Amino acid sequence: MTVSKAVNDAKDIAPATKARIRALAEQMGYVPNHLARSLRCRTTRLLGLIIPTLANPIYARMVMAIEQRCADTCFDLLVAQSLNLPEREEQLIRRMRARRVDGLFIAPAPRLPGPAPIFDEIHAAGLPTVILGQRPPHAGTLPAAEVEEITASQNLTKLMIGLGHRRIAYFAGPNISTSCAERLEGFRRAIREAGLEWDDRLVFSAGTTIEEGAKAACQMLDENIRPTAILAVNDLVAIGAANYLLDKGIEIPREISVAGFGNILAAEFFRVPLTTVRQPKLRLGDAAMGLMQQLLKGEKVEGVRLEAELVIRQSSGPPPAANPA
Repeated sequence: MTVSKAVNDAKDIAPATKARIRALAEQMGYVPNHLARSLRCRTTRLLGLIIPTLANPIYARMVMAIEQRCADTCFDLLVAQSLNLPEREEQLIRRMRARRVDGLFIAPAPRLPGPAPIFDEIHAAGLPTVILGQRPPHAGTLPAAEVEEITASQNLTKLMIGLGHRRIAYFAGPNISTSCAERLEGFRRAIREAGLEWDDRLVFSAGTTIEEGAKAACQMLDENIRPTAILAVNDLVAIGAANYLLDKGIEIPREISVAGFGNILAAEFFRVPLTTVRQPKLRLGDAAMGLMQQLLKGEKVEGVRLEAELVIRQSSGPPPAANPA
């Protein structure tokens, strides 16, 4: 009993006794049995985190913030990747529930509209769960740490309009992604508010990767569509599109401006540093952990929405007609 109290830093054990026991434990290579402790205390001090992929720098920074907060509060973090596959996401959620995680962070994989039984299971089980990023309809009332994506996209579009652009293309992400849908909606609102004519031919399906951004730029040129600016759903798509245009001899921003969304590290060090939207990635992770701690205490939470800011770099400028000859 004395050893147990010393290891668990109980207050009724003398400091000298604690120090002597801990020194012996270290000398013997003793490691506490957390499994046994979890059975006794009915808590594992383990949190699960499911994201689409660690290869996406946006998620990598959020995971860094959550992992640091976990370390500071003596939680362990179990990380898994859904690869944007709903079926894999369901399997991972059930595996983490089987591991008896105390709480769960999920950046949901895109799904078609309709019910999602796995999220109904989470609600029914009462498992503390925080959504990372924009909350999709199937997540119900689960609290989310998200960004004001519509407003951020509006502001980026207004920046281009303010520079004199009137023919702006948009490289959109998957329609079933709530985040991608909100960014497109922000673009629509800014175009409408500026009194510009909406042209469906200027909206291209571009996915979320560098390769898909390059394909969208290729399609745009093949269809002889010539906007003066391109806004992309994220920085990876913007980089792919800009790379393709530069390789074709099209100058950025003299002939066409390009902007992304996210402010990943590569955006600043791209061939033409990229104008973008800075998502508060570390603050999002920190806010998500704050929500989780409230849930673990049994408190009612409604989520948080953080503002994003514009980062203006060399990839944006006035349209060609406004440039000196």
